[in-house]
Amino acid sequence: MAQHAPPARGARLGRAAGANGSVSTVSGVVLLLPGGSRFSPGPLRPLARALARAGGVQGLAAHPVLHGAGAREDDARWAADEAVRRYGDVPVCLAGYDAGGLAALRAAGHEAVRAVLALAPSVDGTTDSAEPVKQLAGRQVLIVHGTDDGRCDPESSFLLAARAKKANRSTCRFEVHSDGHRLREHQAEVVALGVDFVLGAMFSGRYSRPVTDALAAPPPLGLRMPLASGFGRSLRG
Repeated sequence: MAQHAPPARGARLGRAAGANGSVSTVSGVVLLLPGGSRFSPGPLRPLARALARAGGVQGLAAHPVLHGAGAREDDARWAADEAVRRYGDVPVCLAGYDAGGLAALRAAGHEAVRAVLALAPSVDGTTDSAEPVKQLAGRQVLIVHGTDDGRCDPESSFLLAARAKKANRSTCRFEVHSDGHRLREHQAEVVALGVDFVLGAMFSGRYSRPVTDALAAPPPLGLRMPLASGFGRSLRG
């Protein structure tokens, strides 16, 4: 029987956006893991709204993971357990920002997790051989990082992505040129990229051309894919 992790420091699932939250209508769950605290969600709130609009009809529910301090691996694992308890055998995507991004990557081995979206993950100092990547095998993985991030070194996420790519070919990484840690300057493009990736990973298996190319390209090309200005205006075109 699977081990169910206890919630860390009072973690709980917030109200779902998207599908109405009943067991009969939810066919996939995105768990949104914020950064240093619930007051630093980065682009997760607009991402949740966009996922609700684009994926609600397909039964996608997006739950914020609420907690008093920065998201940890235990929070992510517990939240995945809770999603399965509520909705049954549905695929789960872990979508995290900052510390939540690292928690999402580390908790990817949970049996319900199908995809991981890590936005500006705080992987500084964690890119040596001690940082595990085997848990990413069999998952769809997207890392997004601003090139001007002064808080979480984008080069560290690149090095981690390069190691992850060796364990899992379904790994890609996009660089948001001239954007900082909060990914504010190109938030619309970041959100559109996240929606495209999540819907493809959870339901259709199809992605926009840039994501398809990034997944297929060998390192370093598929791990330094530039996020084009205006991405999302003609998704899947």
